[in-house]
Amino acid sequence: MISRRDFLQVSMAASAMYGASGFGNWARLAAQQSLTQDQLLQFDTFGNVSLIHVTDIHAQLMPIYFREPSINIGVGGNKGAVPHITGADFRRAYGIEDGSPSHYALSAGDFESLAKGYGKVGGLDRVSTVVNAIRADRPDAILLDGGDTWHGSYTCYHTEGQDMVNAMNHLKPDAMTFHWEFTLGSDRVAEIVESLPFAALGQNIFDAEWDEPAELFKPYKFFERGGVKVAVIGQAFPYMPIANPRWMFPEYSFGIRDENMQAMVDEVRSMGAECVVCLSHNGFDVDKKMAGKVTGIDVILSGHTHDALPEPVLVGETIIVASGSNGKFVSRVDLDIRDGRMMGFRHKLIPIFSDVIAPDPAMTAVINEQRAPYADQLAEVIGHTDSTLYRRGNFNGSWDDLICDALISEREADIAMSPGVRWGPSLLPGDPITREDIWNVTSMSYGEAYRSEMTGEFIKVILEDVADNIFNPDPYYQQGGDMVRIGGMGYRIDVSKPQGERITEMTLLKTGEAIDPAKTYIVAGWASVNEGTEGPQIWDVVENHIRKQGTVTLDPNNSVTVVGT
Repeated sequence: MISRRDFLQVSMAASAMYGASGFGNWARLAAQQSLTQDQLLQFDTFGNVSLIHVTDIHAQLMPIYFREPSINIGVGGNKGAVPHITGADFRRAYGIEDGSPSHYALSAGDFESLAKGYGKVGGLDRVSTVVNAIRADRPDAILLDGGDTWHGSYTCYHTEGQDMVNAMNHLKPDAMTFHWEFTLGSDRVAEIVESLPFAALGQNIFDAEWDEPAELFKPYKFFERGGVKVAVIGQAFPYMPIANPRWMFPEYSFGIRDENMQAMVDEVRSMGAECVVCLSHNGFDVDKKMAGKVTGIDVILSGHTHDALPEPVLVGETIIVASGSNGKFVSRVDLDIRDGRMMGFRHKLIPIFSDVIAPDPAMTAVINEQRAPYADQLAEVIGHTDSTLYRRGNFNGSWDDLICDALISEREADIAMSPGVRWGPSLLPGDPITREDIWNVTSMSYGEAYRSEMTGEFIKVILEDVADNIFNPDPYYQQGGDMVRIGGMGYRIDVSKPQGERITEMTLLKTGEAIDPAKTYIVAGWASVNEGTEGPQIWDVVENHIRKQGTVTLDPNNSVTVVGT
């Protein structure tokens, strides 16, 4: 991690580039327990170009609770580097005072009590207020959406993304890139993209048959701002056909394509670009590696891994900005561009404290219109929780523990698997569990809950494959989210080992017996990428289980032993 002193003054070639983050200001205000909207939005306007970044909203229109991960393991060159430090270590690294709103916004520790004190976060009408305030200060600011926008809620599923399209069209971004959007299916994506009033970008979205850039998605777009010619290059999620069902978008291929990225940077520079911004859905570690390989990018706006960092990370002459997820943060980056070079920047990660930031009435009206036809279904209480329900962490989250319990119970299985996806809000002890809450952590276009027979050997192969997607020391081979969640089984993982040697001591929890490689077990899971998967929808499985439980109580999950960190 770059030190605070180095962060504030960085040598660039023969010139000095000065960077500053606004985090320190709101952290101090937070420590005084005196946050106001004006204080959250205060920014010393700088330079001649302003960028606004939102990413990984996952269709969350309303304020939510969202717990940051308490475990985020880095491997290889990223071991111990941000964003792979959490909790007290994270707070020490950034000078965050325990118990402050900045602690609550950025760190998982003491989440329940801080959430009760500081309230919910996000809400697209609050995001709109922040964007409007930045535009009032800098009318020509460029608003960029990093993707994972048309996915992740009850209304998004039932409108095939139209609720989010309508809301984002009101927010008026200048460009976006993509990931989960493609799981709407290529026909629906094309239908939406062709109607968008802003740019749909992805230099790495190619026609699968001809291996040439897809016509529907432009690689870049130019903007004239503050007398500066700015080029924004899109970078969609590289591993779509691996992480998501290829059969839903067979026309397209993806990949990192850093050689093509370099060609695009060179091309826009030759066309007069004085500032080059990459709007990325690579994930933070992949962005760091790409920044070290591709020259000429001034700013990477990073998405996919849901990291929220109060200060940018510098790689060479490129600054990388991480803006969190679920509508919880908005990033503002002001740049001083002179003679075709970035001479300095100011940055602020703005937390969307829903009780502090007033909603924009016009956006509230849009949101209400999208939700009105489904109000009764959204609000129906299915049960209650005595436990904090959250997602995130490399190996387990209590929402997925609950989902695995539901799969084992409702599908009469020995073992359950839930995908290690990062999206999904949290609930506090004592909260009702509504149908909307269940859909917020299960909604996808391939939610069938399968039930199949697997040998112990095959289960190990699955775990080894997923583990390599996360813990391969080369970020370009990290193709997954977090580790697949397992119910009914424990295991030991050594993240420092090579593929095939990480997973040991697999145990069937209900008997305490070791998993037999030759024995067959009944496994239930969901979100299979295979076409034709059969079974009830996962949200129905979970709803049925919660109704029977009435009140959900989850014990701490200690079934995975992690070493080698």
